[in-house]
Amino acid sequence: MHFAPADHPGLRPPGFRHSLYGTLVVPRPIGWVSTISADGIVNLAPYSFANLVANDPLSFMYCANGEHREGGPKDSLRNARETGEFVFNLCSWDLREQMNETSATLPRSVDEMAASGLVPAPSVVVRPPRVAAAPIALECVVERIVDLPSTPTTANAMVIGTVVQVHIADDAVVDGMVDISRVRPIGRLGYHDYVVVGETFTMVRPA
Repeated sequence: MHFAPADHPGLRPPGFRHSLYGTLVVPRPIGWVSTISADGIVNLAPYSFANLVANDPLSFMYCANGEHREGGPKDSLRNARETGEFVFNLCSWDLREQMNETSATLPRSVDEMAASGLVPAPSVVVRPPRVAAAPIALECVVERIVDLPSTPTTANAMVIGTVVQVHIADDAVVDGMVDISRVRPIGRLGYHDYVVVGETFTMVRPA
């Protein structure tokens, strides 16, 4: 089958019970982003539209789509605009439940890292803390915020940051390489589904 997304608002063509948007590109890294408001309140939220976008300089992006229940942009976007900083925290299998807890929309006055029982670790360069238990974390300074095509009900924006500090857990490194089998990152699929990296294979690129 084939269809134009504009012909089917919500990306639900005939024959499908749920929106397809989360099933078309999988698996997607989870952009578990910590920010801090101008008032010093920590926010932590997962985003499924997120990834590294350049390696020199190392750059990371996430998209904070939609609005906060209290009105205005979501905290991760508002805080990035106000402070110009954020941290990407790699979500592992061991942190899946806490990550899911931080997907809830809480009042702006709530420290979501504390509310989910996660211990913060101070960053080196930026103000937002990182998740201490995250096997990898990237401290980022906002390079730019791009307003994306939106609808009357959904505002879309992409936050692009330059990585200024990298954190890797010592026990994730084996023989000078990050051992993914020790990290066990999880990714986002469609609907309520996720995937955990438990098996990998190697292919050498052609010369």
